Amino acid sequence: MTVLKETSRTFFIPITFLKKDLKTTVAAAYLCMRAIDEIEDHEELPTTVKTDLLNEISQLLKSSANEDAYQLLIAPYKDKLPEVSLRLFDWLSLCPEGIRKTVADSTSEMAEGMAKWAAKGWIVKTKEDLDEYTYYVAGLVGTMLSDIWLWGAGVETDRDLAIGYGRGLQAVNILRNQDEDSERGVSFMPEGWTRDDLFKYAEENLAKADEYNKSIKKRSILMFCKIPLALAHKTLDAMRKGHVKMTRSEVEQTVEEVTSDIN
Repeated sequence: MTVLKETSRTFFIPITFLKKDLKTTVAAAYLCMRAIDEIEDHEELPTTVKTDLLNEISQLLKSSANEDAYQLLIAPYKDKLPEVSLRLFDWLSLCPEGIRKTVADSTSEMAEGMAKWAAKGWIVKTKEDLDEYTYYVAGLVGTMLSDIWLWGAGVETDRDLAIGYGRGLQAVNILRNQDEDSERGVSFMPEGWTRDDLFKYAEENLAKADEYNKSIKKRSILMFCKIPLALAHKTLDAMRKGHVKMTRSEVEQTVEEVTSDIN
């Protein structure tokens, strides 16, 4: 949980509402995906190194590889990678045996997809490109969580809506980071699109997230799912008004609103 809080404060808040076993599982599964995300986003590693590492990690996760094989793979980059990446197999080992392969397979698919987009230079040209990219970096989180809900709590959710949920959250991130991405030569805006089109894309996918949440009756899981969604909706509203992001007090107020609403 300490590493989780250092890695993603936004994700840390909703996970605290989950019960013990699910909390450990979701935290560990998220850190697996965060481990490879940090490699994709690394500012110092050359793109060719990122592509090779991510593809190799994907293959390791598909096999019966162990911690030693992973440490050998990342040994040349140990002084550059953050703790969350160095400890990928620690996070995987914390996942209960009944869901571990699912988490490994999902993380493997994400790593492979990230390698593909790193090789492309993260340049989106069509809506299909945007759908594919947002699936790999966020939609897969949604489907993995759906698998965890079913395994750990018997809660069945729509996987297509789960992908839409992930895409919506990622689209909000793209809008927020658009200027920064442009400065480093990266564009997630399909050719011919305006910023308004990207807002529409985000809103359409967040609407799927709203539908996703309607099927969840277990309070702790609903809390987990509703908080990021509420923050995403309010972040979109803030950006439409010309603000870059929500203030810390607005985030805290949103969490309180969601909590009281579900109670």
